[in-house]
Amino acid sequence: MSTKTLPKITDELENFLKTFKDKGGNLKYRMRVSQMASRGSRSLVVDFEDLQMYDVEMANRLINEPDEVLSSFNDAVYRTLKNEAPAYAKMIRESLPEKARESLPLVQVRIRNLTDKLSLRQIGTEYLDKLVSVTGMVVRASELKPLIVEAAFRCGRKDHITYVKQSDIVLKRPTVCDEFSSGCKSTKFELDMKNTVFVDYQIVRLQELPEELPPGQLPQAFDVSLQGDIVNTARPGDRVVLTGVVRAEAEYSRGAGKLRIFRSKIDGNYVEAVGKEPEAIQITEEDEKIVHEIASQPGAYERLIESVAPTIHGFETQKEAILLLVAGSPQRVMPDGTVIRGDINILFVGDPGTAKSEMLKYAARIAARGLYTSGRGSTAAGLTAAVVREKTGMMMLEAGAVVLADQGLASIDEFDKMRPDDRNALHEMMEQQTVSVAKGGIVATLNARTSILAAANPVLGKYDPFRNISENLNLPIPLLTRFDLIFVLRDIPDRARDERLARHILELHRKGEYVKAPSIDFNLLHKYILYAKKIGPVLTKEAEEKILEYYLDMRKTGSESMITVTPRQLEALIRLATARARIMLRDKVTEEDAMRAVSLMRRMLETVGVDVKTGKMDLGVLHGRPLSERNLLVAALDVFKTLEGPKKNPVEGRVFIDELAKTEKFTQEDAQRMLQTLNRSGQIYEVKPGFYRKL
Repeated sequence: MSTKTLPKITDELENFLKTFKDKGGNLKYRMRVSQMASRGSRSLVVDFEDLQMYDVEMANRLINEPDEVLSSFNDAVYRTLKNEAPAYAKMIRESLPEKARESLPLVQVRIRNLTDKLSLRQIGTEYLDKLVSVTGMVVRASELKPLIVEAAFRCGRKDHITYVKQSDIVLKRPTVCDEFSSGCKSTKFELDMKNTVFVDYQIVRLQELPEELPPGQLPQAFDVSLQGDIVNTARPGDRVVLTGVVRAEAEYSRGAGKLRIFRSKIDGNYVEAVGKEPEAIQITEEDEKIVHEIASQPGAYERLIESVAPTIHGFETQKEAILLLVAGSPQRVMPDGTVIRGDINILFVGDPGTAKSEMLKYAARIAARGLYTSGRGSTAAGLTAAVVREKTGMMMLEAGAVVLADQGLASIDEFDKMRPDDRNALHEMMEQQTVSVAKGGIVATLNARTSILAAANPVLGKYDPFRNISENLNLPIPLLTRFDLIFVLRDIPDRARDERLARHILELHRKGEYVKAPSIDFNLLHKYILYAKKIGPVLTKEAEEKILEYYLDMRKTGSESMITVTPRQLEALIRLATARARIMLRDKVTEEDAMRAVSLMRRMLETVGVDVKTGKMDLGVLHGRPLSERNLLVAALDVFKTLEGPKKNPVEGRVFIDELAKTEKFTQEDAQRMLQTLNRSGQIYEVKPGFYRKL
């Protein structure tokens, strides 16, 4: 290690700031320093690569001895600022109390673009007190609080002020007055708030990125303390690149003092949010050519569908839906701030063993940014957001799965196993694409522009084709209507199909690889989807007409009281058509795209949108009750009204069942079930055993 003194280091760094030129021959840092005054900034961002190019030894010393070098760097920047903008430099100096000017940095250097980026898992004791650069995801952020960096204490006898520089979490107090030499022997002090120097302070928790997490490992997390102008630069859910110094912080026991065990934290020096766009593997020009070549070939769409989840046999419709879901549709923001959802939500309902979970996991892997979670182990706070109190007493906002998957996909398995109050937290997220929190004095709205791909099992274990979907599923109707597409995956014994599936699985196990290699491999398909997501297709007149024609046709089917498609399905059609144009790398939605979207919607409605009692399409099955059930309900209530008479006498349940059976609209069992339904829904109540009264 070099033996250069700190003044010598300061001189060299000042020379670097004044003389370093970029590729265009401009004095890069001299310009940045002069711009500090116009921006009112007290920090200067320095690219590590520039320092490395200028002086390798100095760059290495910055990594290994960051405290000393950064202190010298701060002095060098202030000296340069005095030359470039003397009035601004003087103003900064005078903003601090006179006695605190020598011990506190007047300006801060922020280092970015370190050559070696570490994962949080790699940070061990060998990196203590060294400058590191890490990538991670912000999962918690505390409220902003003032932190004392230089405490002013007034002595109790003669009002002398003693300054004490603060570095630990516990406030250090002076032992003797600064004026001790002149005869002041006071040992009693009071904190002088007016002369004490505060800075903005915030703690964020950084966690490993989901895609970097080794299988079967708990994600590593570090608390990062941010001070000054870098507070509030990252919110929960953001992916960031952080430069900072690794520290060991003492754990305090309840009894006396500190424990032997310390915990690692990072003092943040620079934070750069990279979470505005989904991270990608770098897409080169060569990749772009291959992607365009795939899209231009005949049968490209079918090849893309075949390449989705190649280990799963069949389910072409569901694979097409997954392909459109991961491609998505652009979000539209109106001039008044109204946001029209672009993300597609899909629900799979099916028998056990129909590869639902496998499709969900595949979708989470292939998406630009995907998270997989199971409903059984998820709570409302874990899915959306929560406010938690730290040991220090600070309130922190913690992001849940759908916030962390912002601009990506959240796969939620076992959707029906979630507790109802936890599931209800998704209502706002699925339509408004935000998560609102109002708790512990924190009122915040976080972005959750996330597609939801959910899977649920039927109530009776297997899907009953003689019951409507709302009876097969233990899900609230408002949540069910927020899904653009709902598919039923049934396991029906069929010799020929069963043999094909069994041979596929046996061959998969025997070979240990794909039975039939997909025409587009996983990595290429991932790049293809990332590239496609940059395109924002717009509707053409022909596509509009096709969607409108189908919508109006569906609206006129059935009677007035029958629910057919609603504007929600119209918006779903637009999203699906736009997603298909996107996956075909087109900037216009064509008539063909609209036809494929209509085809998907029709395939969905033919299974889940048909009232099993009448065989007619009726979206009432998704919105609560189909027309046939509503008619029976009205007829039953009319019979009950007749039986109770004008005096509203209690009606005997047995008599009510017999009267319903006489109308010939009900069998004895149906009449019994109707009595239970009315009682359960609260429309009638039992006044004494076997007798009922209407509310």
